Amino acid sequence: MKYYLIAGEASGDLHGSNLMKGLFAEDSKAEIRFWGGPFMEEVGGEKVRDYKDTAVMGFTDVIKSLGKISKNLKYCKEDILAWGPDVVILIDYPGFNMKIAEFCHTKGIRVFYYIAPKTWASREGRNRKLKAWVDCLFIVFPFEIPYFTEKGIPFIYKGNPLVDAIDEHAYERPIKESYFAILPGSRKGEISHTMPNAMKMADKLHKLPQYSNHQFLIAGAPRRSELDYAPYLKGRSYVKVLFGRTYDILKYADAALVNSGTASLEAALIGTPQVVCWSTQFITAFLAKYLLRVLDHIKYISLGNLILDRMAFKELIQYDYTAEAVTKEMRRLVEDSAYRSKMLEDYSEIRSRLGGTGASKAVAKAMIKELRSTNSRG
Repeated sequence: MKYYLIAGEASGDLHGSNLMKGLFAEDSKAEIRFWGGPFMEEVGGEKVRDYKDTAVMGFTDVIKSLGKISKNLKYCKEDILAWGPDVVILIDYPGFNMKIAEFCHTKGIRVFYYIAPKTWASREGRNRKLKAWVDCLFIVFPFEIPYFTEKGIPFIYKGNPLVDAIDEHAYERPIKESYFAILPGSRKGEISHTMPNAMKMADKLHKLPQYSNHQFLIAGAPRRSELDYAPYLKGRSYVKVLFGRTYDILKYADAALVNSGTASLEAALIGTPQVVCWSTQFITAFLAKYLLRVLDHIKYISLGNLILDRMAFKELIQYDYTAEAVTKEMRRLVEDSAYRSKMLEDYSEIRSRLGGTGASKAVAKAMIKELRSTNSRG
């Protein structure tokens, strides 16, 4: 069968690559065409566009990129029609993918949505569209089960693919020295809002005798370059950027500052004490809070905390994300052994709630079964 996958950011690229492995393993005649990044490209198939050329963040970035988004949508629709897939598999990235879902529905092309839009956090109106345009929803978090059940949206849950990605990685210590990890996000907007306070934190800790020999390792995001981080590193010999080593950096770090997103769940599964930050432009934060009502329905912004429904690790959001606050929390993660131990215990519970290994292969198998079942009924 022919599978057309669309991932629009780094986390989607990772999940898409693991799904592709499952599809190739379960369907010997699988043909895959995709929008994604280096992880998906490594698996095989035919790449249409790189997610670096499509991803935007925040309302202001979207407004600036309307022409580019429109062109990408037009090209994507034309490419889908020309290739004629058996199914289009949308991976997260709802701003773009919901429009593709509507298009495919009107053209009679089957649509699977893998890693559902976070309608439990904001924009619940999308649930109506999911119901109308998506043939099958594949969710990856246990707390989504009661939510989508209540909303009457059919779904399939086979666990979370990150467990496999974490457990199958061959870890290697990135440097000999002790260090703190900094994961500022994968998008330019995230980097520009995370790095200034992260560097002030690094300066403050470096001045303390007990941390003067520590390094600070920045996990360079896929499809980013040294130029994206260079403006923040001037005069800081104790700060380094490493690319392609995110899991290694997390594994051996004394503690980590993590921009909210998939990385915070990765840190929890790897077992790295962390503090999460989230900061954005004023207008984006204002619209998110008062227009889209983000956080009206949820208590936390981090996936690990959401899975537990309690605070396993601290979240510093918008104006709470200051150099002083993050410095204090990084010290506590290292110096308060009871606090650190409790966090690691909570991590074990997060992992347990996500289920075992084999999620990506199980999802691929379920997708193929659903397609074949539909074909036989047709």
